[in-house]
Amino acid sequence: MNMPNERPKWLMLYAAVALIACGSQCFAANPPDADQKGPVFLKEPTNRIDFSNSTGAEIECKASGNPMPEIIWIRSDGTAVGDVPGLRQISSDGKLVFPPFRAEDYRQEVHAQVYACLARNQFGSIISRDVHVRAVVSQHYEEDIHKAFVIRGNSAILKCDIPSFVADFVNVISWHSDEQENFYPGTEYDGKYLVLPSGELHIREVGPEDGYKSYQCRTKHRLTGETRLSATKGRLVITEPVGSVSPQLNGNGNQEHITLTRVPKMGSVTLMCPAQAYPVPFFRWYKFIEGTTRKQAVVLNDRVKQVSGTLIIKDAVVEDSGKYLCVVNNSVGGESVETVLTVTAPLSAKIDPPTQTVDFGRPAVFTCQYTGNPIKTVSWMKDGKVIGHSEPVLRIESVKKEDKGMYQCFVRNDQESAEASAELKLGGRFDPPVIRQAFQEETMEPGPSVFLKCVAGGNPTPEISWELDGKKIANNDRYQVGQYVTVNGDVVSYLNITSVHANDGGLYKCIAKSKVGVAEHSAKLNVYGLPYIRQMEKKAIVAGETLIVTCPVAGYPIDSIVWERDNRALPINRKQKVFPNGTLIIENVERNSDQATYTCVAKNQEGYSARGSLEVQVMVLPRIIPFDFEEGPAQVGQYLTLHCSVPGGDLPLDIDWTLDGQQISEDLGITTSRVGRRGSVLTIEAVEARHAGNFTCHARNLAGHQQYTTPLNAYVPPRWILEPTDKAFAQGSDAKVECKADGFPKPQVTWKKAVGDTPGEYKDLKKSDNIRVEEGTLHVDNIQKTNEGYYLCEAINGIGSGLSAVIMISVQAPPEFTEKLRNQTARRGEPAVLQCEAKGEKPIGILWNMNNMRLDPKNDNRYTIREEILSTGVMSSLSIKRTERSDSALFTCVATNAFGSDDASINMIVQEVPEMPYALKVLDKSGRSVQLSWAQPYDGNSPLDRYIIEFKRSRASWSEIDRVIVPGHTTEAQVQKLSPATTYNIRIVAENAIGTSQSSEAVTIITAEEAPSGKPQNIKVEPVNQTTMRVTWKPPPRTEWNGEILGYYVGYKLSNTNSSYVFETINFITEEGKEHNLELQNLRVYTQYSVVIQAFNKIGAGPLSEEEKQFTAEGTPSQPPSDTACTTLTSQTIRVGWVSPPLESANGVIKTYKVVYAPSDEWYDETKRHYKKTASSDTVLHGLKKYTNYTMQVLATTAGGDGVRSVPIHCQTEPDVPEAPTDVKALVMGNAAILVSWRPPAQPNGIITQYTVYSKAEGAETETKTQKVPHYQMSFEATELEKNKPYEFWVTASTTIGEGQQSKSIVAMPSDQVPAKIASFDDTFTATFKEDAKMPCLAVGAPQPEITWKIKGVEFSANDRMRVLPDGSLLIKSVNRQDAGDYSCHAENSIAKDSITHKLIVLAPPQSPHVTLSATTTDALTVKLKPHEGDTAPLHGYTLHYKPEFGEWETSEVSVDSQKHNIESLLCGSRYQVYATGFNNIGAGEASDILNTRTKGQKPKLPEKPRFIEVSSNSVSLHFKAWKDGGCPMSHFVVESKKRDQIEWNQISNNVKPDNNYVVLDLEPATWYNLRITAHNSAGFTVAEYDFATLTVTGGTIAPSRDLPELSAEDTIRIILSNLNLVVPVVAALLVIIIAIIVICILRSKGNHHKDDVVYNQTMGPGATLDKRRPDLRDELGYIAPPNRKLPPVPGSNYNTCDRIKRGRGGLRSNHSTWDPRRNPNLYEELKAPPVPMHGNHYGHAHGNAECHYRHPGMEDEICPYATFHLLGFREEMDPTKAMNFQTFPHQNGHAGPVPGHAGTMLPPGHPGHVHSRSGSQSMPRANRYQRKNSQGGQSSIYTPAPEYDDPANCAEEDQYRRYTRVNSQGGSLYSGPGPEYDDPANCAPEEDQYGSQYGGPYGQPYDHYGSRGSMGRRSIGSARNPGNGSPEPPPPPPRNHDMSNSSFNDSKESNEISEAECDRDHGPRGNYGAVKRSPQPKDQRTTEEMRKLIERNETGPKQLQLQQTNGAGFTAYDTMAV
Repeated sequence: MNMPNERPKWLMLYAAVALIACGSQCFAANPPDADQKGPVFLKEPTNRIDFSNSTGAEIECKASGNPMPEIIWIRSDGTAVGDVPGLRQISSDGKLVFPPFRAEDYRQEVHAQVYACLARNQFGSIISRDVHVRAVVSQHYEEDIHKAFVIRGNSAILKCDIPSFVADFVNVISWHSDEQENFYPGTEYDGKYLVLPSGELHIREVGPEDGYKSYQCRTKHRLTGETRLSATKGRLVITEPVGSVSPQLNGNGNQEHITLTRVPKMGSVTLMCPAQAYPVPFFRWYKFIEGTTRKQAVVLNDRVKQVSGTLIIKDAVVEDSGKYLCVVNNSVGGESVETVLTVTAPLSAKIDPPTQTVDFGRPAVFTCQYTGNPIKTVSWMKDGKVIGHSEPVLRIESVKKEDKGMYQCFVRNDQESAEASAELKLGGRFDPPVIRQAFQEETMEPGPSVFLKCVAGGNPTPEISWELDGKKIANNDRYQVGQYVTVNGDVVSYLNITSVHANDGGLYKCIAKSKVGVAEHSAKLNVYGLPYIRQMEKKAIVAGETLIVTCPVAGYPIDSIVWERDNRALPINRKQKVFPNGTLIIENVERNSDQATYTCVAKNQEGYSARGSLEVQVMVLPRIIPFDFEEGPAQVGQYLTLHCSVPGGDLPLDIDWTLDGQQISEDLGITTSRVGRRGSVLTIEAVEARHAGNFTCHARNLAGHQQYTTPLNAYVPPRWILEPTDKAFAQGSDAKVECKADGFPKPQVTWKKAVGDTPGEYKDLKKSDNIRVEEGTLHVDNIQKTNEGYYLCEAINGIGSGLSAVIMISVQAPPEFTEKLRNQTARRGEPAVLQCEAKGEKPIGILWNMNNMRLDPKNDNRYTIREEILSTGVMSSLSIKRTERSDSALFTCVATNAFGSDDASINMIVQEVPEMPYALKVLDKSGRSVQLSWAQPYDGNSPLDRYIIEFKRSRASWSEIDRVIVPGHTTEAQVQKLSPATTYNIRIVAENAIGTSQSSEAVTIITAEEAPSGKPQNIKVEPVNQTTMRVTWKPPPRTEWNGEILGYYVGYKLSNTNSSYVFETINFITEEGKEHNLELQNLRVYTQYSVVIQAFNKIGAGPLSEEEKQFTAEGTPSQPPSDTACTTLTSQTIRVGWVSPPLESANGVIKTYKVVYAPSDEWYDETKRHYKKTASSDTVLHGLKKYTNYTMQVLATTAGGDGVRSVPIHCQTEPDVPEAPTDVKALVMGNAAILVSWRPPAQPNGIITQYTVYSKAEGAETETKTQKVPHYQMSFEATELEKNKPYEFWVTASTTIGEGQQSKSIVAMPSDQVPAKIASFDDTFTATFKEDAKMPCLAVGAPQPEITWKIKGVEFSANDRMRVLPDGSLLIKSVNRQDAGDYSCHAENSIAKDSITHKLIVLAPPQSPHVTLSATTTDALTVKLKPHEGDTAPLHGYTLHYKPEFGEWETSEVSVDSQKHNIESLLCGSRYQVYATGFNNIGAGEASDILNTRTKGQKPKLPEKPRFIEVSSNSVSLHFKAWKDGGCPMSHFVVESKKRDQIEWNQISNNVKPDNNYVVLDLEPATWYNLRITAHNSAGFTVAEYDFATLTVTGGTIAPSRDLPELSAEDTIRIILSNLNLVVPVVAALLVIIIAIIVICILRSKGNHHKDDVVYNQTMGPGATLDKRRPDLRDELGYIAPPNRKLPPVPGSNYNTCDRIKRGRGGLRSNHSTWDPRRNPNLYEELKAPPVPMHGNHYGHAHGNAECHYRHPGMEDEICPYATFHLLGFREEMDPTKAMNFQTFPHQNGHAGPVPGHAGTMLPPGHPGHVHSRSGSQSMPRANRYQRKNSQGGQSSIYTPAPEYDDPANCAEEDQYRRYTRVNSQGGSLYSGPGPEYDDPANCAPEEDQYGSQYGGPYGQPYDHYGSRGSMGRRSIGSARNPGNGSPEPPPPPPRNHDMSNSSFNDSKESNEISEAECDRDHGPRGNYGAVKRSPQPKDQRTTEEMRKLIERNETGPKQLQLQQTNGAGFTAYDTMAV
């Protein structure tokens, strides 16, 4: 808790915050406005807020003001309170909210804090009282009751001990004994038991019988409302007294017995006096008189009770506060207990006046009026800031501007606080002075006049004065000061100096002053001249202050100013400071050291100086030695003196005395006398009451005034200030009797009333609503006769005997009517009685008046007057026999007695029925109501109670009407509840208290149509299935249609949610009575939906029907029961337990649980499973097989069916004794031996430990023989038997539990004759696939029988797998499925024959299951699984195998029950292979056929250019959201750009996210650019190229590029023929150049020839064209990208390449053949690199095959003759049929040479072929660049990276010209770019079988839109294939394994480009081959074998087109094919 003196600190802190926030507005000098006011609390929070954490709390704080105040909550440290999520928040309406919270979330800084509410607006701030917030966390607590030890006969007190942490909140509400006695707090003080107000149980006069009872207390928590009974029971331990015992206080020993008690006002208080003694003591209570040691006995009355020693005060008042003494005595001794009682009254405060407006400079007084008890401190605040005033009255002597604002008075004690606020407003408008214009510093020569000016403004108008060096300037002959006021209110003041002298220099200051404030301005005037110092006046200063003086220097310039004292330059000590401008400061001036003459010396640079002296006089204030009276108050008559000594201070001294601020006069009996010059003595000869007060000694001298004050308190007995006297009051008046006395201490004044009618015995006044005593004055409000009597006023202060006075208060009662005026009604013609009852002193006479005229019954015999005397007065009755209308009049009865008179009036009203209403009109009407008006009729002298509007349908009679009741005071009404579109008749009648009028004339109306008012009826909602419900309903009642119904809105939503309804519209069915229905589909399983229906017509929709709630059909639980467990109970019972599935997964009401169980070895056979249903969460399975392992599953069942089964669990039953062996045989083996054989028990019920064979000779009394046989032996030979004697045999089996049942008995007799018999039994054997099987056939017989076997009825003959063993058994090795069947064994000898038959079952793994595709999505496949029909063993499940086209196999387990299975998280748009295998307990079976399928999704789709590209002058914005993802989400984009005339592409970014826009910056204005975008998703990538021109700087567009004309073949021929004179020389020159180049090449190549020369076969037939595909394959492959290309980069990936490094001098080079559209369309521009030497190649022909040798630098891109080409354009992605085929011309000779051109192209004259040659860049190989030229303004282009090969031994070069190709819609142009150059044979692996799907990189297969393309190039000698070669395609190339570190193309690991140049051993046309690294996106992979299949499917003959003569399409032939 904050102590009261701590509060101002944080209030000041916050006040500072508030003032800063309020800013300048708080101080605006605005006129007071009646509408504007500062904040005032409307609802202030209470001092304490206690709440439980389970309930939370809201603290409201509201304030009013204009403007509306802002509410801010602050802590005790002044910081603003913010939200703490979940614990504290401030609502928008200013409430401080503490939500309910968990106990662990309790935070002391939030939940145990002192808060305050601050309200502020621009006029000020106020702060509420302290708000002590305390959250109580619910904690367990127990009440205890301890034993109470008591001496018999005394009173006992049982206390209910409540833990301290809840003691503030828990109260005792009752006590209970074990004898069912209940004790409650009450007012019955005479019984044995009393529950005290403080909760203790008081038991008086305890006897021995009380020791046998026990007691419990019941408490209630006031925050939570929780009640509980104490945990322990208390009882009394009664002690029998042994002798006499003096009073002993319980448990206090000899300590001082003082207790402190605090109780709220009007509460009940218990003062304990817990003493025991024997004999039983006597208790007396006393109360000390306040401020004294005197005490008086406590008077007991109805309010103050004493029970034994306990004092109980009910309805405590503040006057009950004080110190109480309990005195306990018996005959042995005594003891006493003191108790200090404080009765607290709630604090409240009020400031008077609440608002005052004070003019500036006037005084303001605020008075804080407060009530409550106790009051510890009073403090004042202004605008939330403590102002250090602690008196109830705050006085501001002179109001200043800063005084306006909000003032608060705070009263506090230790428990609470209260505040009141008031506002001080400033009257009138005022502004402090402001200097608006002023003079500046000036330097001048002597002579001229000077004019200084100051302009100031303010309200009120300020006065301006002038000073020179601090001395006021007065007018004289040279100085003139004047001023005037301008029209705008400013004051202009000026100072004129005539003929300025050097001595006039100095610091001039103008001062503007008004009562509002002061403003000043100063500046120096420098006048050239010698130094001069003006005279300085004597300076007087009080010791201890600081002296500041500036030397008044004139003259200019001044070099230095110094101060001297006694010719010593200052400073000479630390207190002195001298400044260069002549200012001297001396701190803490003392007379001895600082009083002197100081000299100021001013010098200039020439040495002239001036001196001036200042005399400083130091004055000393008087100093008074503190004095005091003797300690404690003085007694009256006592002699006192005070001595006031003033040892310090200047003489002369004036010393005088005051008492309470007044001069002491001689008649006070006080004398004063001086003691020397420095002392004075005050003498009081005899202290009197008037001497009490504050004595002050005043000492004055020239330096100032000092004083010292001491108080004098004097004990004074009470004396009357106002003694009461007898009073008489009129009855009903407010009586006030004053009784005032003074004295010291202040007397306590009390009133008492005499008991009875005579004075003598008095009792305290009962506090009631109308009797109160305030400051000694007795107030009786509304005094009555019962208050009459004698009253005693008593004044006591403990000094003397006190004062008392007895007075008589009498009450005089004049006649009075309790009812002054009343109305009385009577029906006309009926009798009436008027009564008047007058109360008062009798006798009373009563007269009657009628309309102010005396009523005489003699004049009219209808009137009769009677009087009746009552105890309180007189009753007079006026009877009227028969009322007439004239009796409606004012009757007055006048009562008179000796003390006065009174009258009462009765307004008599004779009433009758009203007349009928008229003028009934219709004002307005609607579908359901009509507005009527009418004229009010005569009301029959009785107010009309009501009108009754009667209405009916036009066809009904007036007996079938409805009514509307309308109040009688209105003449308009609305008739509602009409039916729309209906004709009604309406009439009206009036009714008063007498009766009803006749009906008015009827009016007829027709109501308007309206929306339906009825709700659809008979609504039924029934579930159809788990996701569908059917709603049926019938129309509303016909009367509620309100028009024709058009249809219905059916709304539905999830029940118990706040979501809105989803409505569906249903048309109306016109058939009468037919039900409507609607099925709601796609609903949630077993979910409750609410359905409403409303009808609608053309006006609108009707009301919603009542919600019909219904659940959809129950589904099956989606989760199994959890925590399944089993416990074996016995050999045939198992207990199974589980936990219900989660409620949200039940999808219905779980009705039962099913336990599925079966022996584990039969678990997979559904037919063998058993089911048990139960509703509980466990069950016991009975009747199980003994010693058997069981598998169990549990599932929950709803009405929707069975849910998911739990995971199987396993338990084994206990073993038991086995059953009897199944069968027994006894076979004769001879005359003394019998072979006994048996079959094991069908249920061994455990592990068989042994068999026991029993034998007994038949018919004899011989004992039974037993023989133990091991468990593995199934026969026993009994020997030593007697011949021809029958023997009986039987067998038992034994387990660890014991011996089982015996088998059947069998009898056999030894004999010499031994027929053939088989000891083995028919049996079924189960063999496992591929394991050995053995079937026994043990036979006996003499002679030895012959054993034969038959297999499936066929005689057995031994083979490698089957043979008969010596013991007759048949052994089968490596059993297969075909071995299953019947096997019979036959034994035969000469006597007999026998046979048995075995059955063999073969358990094999499953055969291949059936897999079919059910559905596909973008990321999932659904397959159906079906087992093979031929499987014998139960199938346990499936394993599903799947893999992406170029990925690894993955598996998924599928249960045998699953008909379908989803393979999820697959790659979008990718091919997949799927197969399945089954498995059983034998193992995994055969695989199914592979299912080839693919997920849905495609490559990205091209956007429209305008939606994608947005061009500006120096940038282009790309809107990637315009791209369509083809169903597979986009992963990223690659952005490249270049200027149109540049070759190389610049990569802008290789990882642009798809959802963003992207801006390409730093472009040049008005420039054509090419943009290439590669869009990637998991299905592939799409490349798009765009042309665009940036805008000009001004935002304009530039002209389009020049397009090439479309020339036909005829046009081209015509141009050539018309320009033969130009063509012939050019062609001739070209031929000469070509021949020369060929000769040079041949000569150079001869030195490089070797056996591995590569030759080119040009003579192959036309079948070897480039495009061998069928048209129908195009759609599948898209357009085909060349294999040897640079692929678009992929972010985050890293690929190897098969690098071929050219070993030439020039390093990496690339050559280009480029079409330049800017030249003549027939011209061919050749770009070539410098020649590089070739090695490994000959330019000759081998094997007679001419070849196209384009190995000359710059010639790689030339076209071979007679090669047909298929050029696919970019748009062919959508339509591959737009591809164009063309064929190159043949060479003129069969031997191809390195010519720079060929027929159909020509160079311009003089144009060298190597002009644009470039060499490769080391930092960026040529493979990374593309050259591009625009053609005909197209937006897209063909671009072609071409690799170069240089190793004939390993790498074929037929694929060197495979590239990206693109054709635009306008014919396009071809851009060919170089590819990488290879020269490393080691990197090309020759092994084709190394190439597998694991090498499929993302570019290994071309993306789907590129496809694959076969091509043919040069091959190594010996492997060239002729056209007749039957092989359609070569095998795939090997993979390329290459170390990234050796790649010259990928300089860093971040490089992710790859060249797909092919390297193979077979040198045939190639498809596309994978890169080395695996792809992170396997969707794009395709195996070599698959690619070859794709290529082989496309073997139709080439479609050849003759090349058009004119190159009209703008193509340059490229991608040369050597054939």
